[in-house]
Amino acid sequence: MIARVPQPHRQQQTTVGRRTIDDSRCAAVSRIGCCLLLVLGASQLLAWDPIEADWLLRDGMLSDGSGGPAVVGDLAIKGDRIVAVGRFESRAARVIDCRGKVIAPGFIDLHNHSDNRIVQAQTRLARNYLTQGCTTIVTGNCGGGKLDVADYLSQLERHGAGVNVVHLIPHGSLRRRIIGQTKRAPTADQIEQMKQLVERGMREGAWGMSTGLIYVPGAYATTDEIIALARVVSTYGGIYASHIRDERAGLLESVEEALKIGQGASLPVHISHFKVLGKPNWGTVRLAARQIEQARHAGQSVTADQYPYLASSTSLGAMLLPSEARAGGREAMIARLKDPRQRVQLRNQIAENLRNRGGIQIVSYTPRPEWVGKRLSEIAQQEKRSAADLAVEILQQGGAGAVNFGMSPDDVRFVMQLAWVATASDGSVKLPSKTRPHPRSYGTFPRKLGYYRRQEQAISLDHAVRSCSGLPADILGITDRGYLRPGYFADVTVFDPAEIEDRATFEEPFVDSRGVLWVWVNGRAAIADGKPSDRLAGRPLRHVSRSAGQ
Repeated sequence: MIARVPQPHRQQQTTVGRRTIDDSRCAAVSRIGCCLLLVLGASQLLAWDPIEADWLLRDGMLSDGSGGPAVVGDLAIKGDRIVAVGRFESRAARVIDCRGKVIAPGFIDLHNHSDNRIVQAQTRLARNYLTQGCTTIVTGNCGGGKLDVADYLSQLERHGAGVNVVHLIPHGSLRRRIIGQTKRAPTADQIEQMKQLVERGMREGAWGMSTGLIYVPGAYATTDEIIALARVVSTYGGIYASHIRDERAGLLESVEEALKIGQGASLPVHISHFKVLGKPNWGTVRLAARQIEQARHAGQSVTADQYPYLASSTSLGAMLLPSEARAGGREAMIARLKDPRQRVQLRNQIAENLRNRGGIQIVSYTPRPEWVGKRLSEIAQQEKRSAADLAVEILQQGGAGAVNFGMSPDDVRFVMQLAWVATASDGSVKLPSKTRPHPRSYGTFPRKLGYYRRQEQAISLDHAVRSCSGLPADILGITDRGYLRPGYFADVTVFDPAEIEDRATFEEPFVDSRGVLWVWVNGRAAIADGKPSDRLAGRPLRHVSRSAGQ
């Protein structure tokens, strides 16, 4: 899109790339425009006429994803692209008055677990993410998810989705297919098989590889094994994203391992849901941030993401049991808990972890649905039993989903202020049910833009928007989304900065956020005037490899 020359009768601003210039500086823009016209040919002379658009978003606060200050201006959408940003004349089929509202790039959720649900008819709309302003999600995280990349992306293409989908190769799924759930090193042949699957996934459009190093079987991989596979990812220009081995007392060593993997494989490292858990470890995340910043200063590409809550969520087994006790899958775990020789030791480990973790709330547990939504300590008191014994019983029945309230408010605010930390939900596409999951699936992005930006004043508007849009696009290497730029795909969100807020809570987690008024996905209105549509406008986004011959 060429730069537009402002009309002399109107005090205007024109956007060129990320810079905004006033009328007094338009001579330079005019020279640029004339040069481009010569290149583009006489057919482009009509570019000085009003821009033809399907949608014109007028007089909004343009926060373009770069982190720079928002400026008042317009944005035009034609087909699936943004065709103009700034001040310009336009003829549009629809004009939206955006005065007092923020026009931002559609948000990109770097860490999502919707691998299965985004391809199911009941949930592929991803309504709970659209209402947050999200237009793209990244699946395959924490080492879990779809291993057959081509089939997964083809399903999305055939049936559609409400949001765009980026996929990572899940290392845990890869290891499970080749080695199984057992704790052992791969043979040379098995390493070769895994490398071939990684190469296939990258060729089929994956954007990198993820690990979940607290989960079975990913927990059994050595650093050298991961480096060997990450080198294949590096060859194809992908990233390495990791749920690191320990987010508690071993945080610093775990960050060091992630940095070592990036150095050994020569690829960007991304640390998922960057935090520290457990009151004895509070403050350690600042030392981990220093490690990362030293690596960045030395030239290494390292980033992270965060969900803006004081509680985490995973399975109760992953919270309370060491990986050795979970080896071989659920049945093997249950057998160990029922073995009199192992039960005492495992119970003691569970009791110790309960002391260090803080409050734990049950998300889902089929044998006793009345326990759902209650704290483990509350249930133990009602049952007149110790929390450790209660946890053993739940695990013997196959386990439960749980939420852990184990983070420091100061740590959470500190992490979100870091320029290299993006916003991500660690949630998934959901429909209301009788479970009580973490509210992050419904509230992550409005919570950052509302509670932490407006009420806590921990971050600025433009920092918050960048953490949700331009920064995650940069981390992934997406070059045509994440910013408000002419020629980019029209993934756009409009929200009211005075009203945007998360309303989902740990007690009522299925409540839509408010304040997001309009969302376009590939130029199609997925939310119009605050009302979600049923449009499946999302697309599978395939990574274009930098490898020779691709």
